[in-house]
Amino acid sequence: MAQPALRGRFVWHELLTNDPKAAANFYTRIIGWKTQAWDKDPSYTVLLAANDPVGGIMRMPAEAKAGGTPPSWLTYIGTPDVKATVDAATKLGAKIYKPVTTIPDVGPFAVLADPQGAVFAVITPQSTHEPNDPPHLGEFSWHELATTDQAAALRFYSDLFGWEKTEAMDMGPMGTYQMYGWGGKSMGGIYNKPKEMPAPPHWLAYAVVADSDQVAAAVPGAGGKVLNGPMDVPGGGRIVMCLDPEGAAFATHSMAEMAARSREGATAGQR
Repeated sequence: MAQPALRGRFVWHELLTNDPKAAANFYTRIIGWKTQAWDKDPSYTVLLAANDPVGGIMRMPAEAKAGGTPPSWLTYIGTPDVKATVDAATKLGAKIYKPVTTIPDVGPFAVLADPQGAVFAVITPQSTHEPNDPPHLGEFSWHELATTDQAAALRFYSDLFGWEKTEAMDMGPMGTYQMYGWGGKSMGGIYNKPKEMPAPPHWLAYAVVADSDQVAAAVPGAGGKVLNGPMDVPGGGRIVMCLDPEGAAFATHSMAEMAARSREGATAGQR
């Protein structure tokens, strides 16, 4: 089955934070994103990979903060009909955090929690561009769900967005890492989070960088924390999972050829 044009595609990534300016400074340094103020609301910072918008930074809404939401990234998944998707999700056991709301010049969206508690958003954007394959620097290459019931979570998202099982990887005592996507092409993975992981079920998006090892080296000095990695992943890439200075989790992914070019450039610059 060919990938649908919008349904089930990750289309936006948004950081909710207490200090948007500090967050923008951190991520431009660590990921290499450029930033610009949104012309419809200068308090909203748009993140750019090259010249393409890939996400945004906004101050934590008062109602979210009052509800105990920590600084975190929110992943937006596309749908041709937000209301129908919300209705279907609630019938499947999801909880509505923010009902369908339309932002002028952007489109309708809603924020939900899946039956295991992982928060995500659905949106019908007025405009979007086709994803690059493979993704370019600063774009997102992988979307990973840590949950308490892998099989149930996969059924939920498959019913909602049409995702299919692709490859699976045996992680030993941690169980199976089940990948999902369309037509045999994987776009993310779902796994049962270990008991020692303190975070609740959550989505984690991987941004493409030139060198994840350089990210890991730079994060502590910028006020963040490395959680896991850097480590090799199938296909020759490298990943690292981190926290930003306010505790929002993020991850990076560098393809092998990108890291090699980055190190060659750094070596040449030292000559």
